[in-house]
Amino acid sequence: MSRPNTRRFVLEVSTEGNNELVNLAPHLAKHAAALEGDGVLHLFVVGSTAALTTIEYEPGLVKHDLAEAMQRLVPDDVEYRHELTWHDDNGHSHLRAALIGPSLTIPFSKGRLLTGEYQQPVLIDFDTRPRRRQVIGTVL
Repeated sequence: MSRPNTRRFVLEVSTEGNNELVNLAPHLAKHAAALEGDGVLHLFVVGSTAALTTIEYEPGLVKHDLAEAMQRLVPDDVEYRHELTWHDDNGHSHLRAALIGPSLTIPFSKGRLLTGEYQQPVLIDFDTRPRRRQVIGTVL
């Protein structure tokens, strides 16, 4: 039985935290260009206060709508048991990241990610401080 052809790479992204969205499409373009045939690209963000998803990366949605929606779902101005345990201020960050999730899978064909025209893969950093995030990409 043959083993699948697996390749890995790591993207390093600096963020300011506090719901910052980072468009990963430009970061992924060089990796996608080298992909031959058909397959999937699996992405995983390391850390429990960041998440990956796709979104239309435009100012209204990115800077306002998503942040306001997350504030309604998981407010940052209430006390969480996580904060009582660790004496920090990011209980809401952990919950927001858990709701969206740490991974994303995107199909590709002949060096191109098969996302929609207005669909960009993004990293969302929910933590309350600047961070350096690692996104692990695995090509199958």
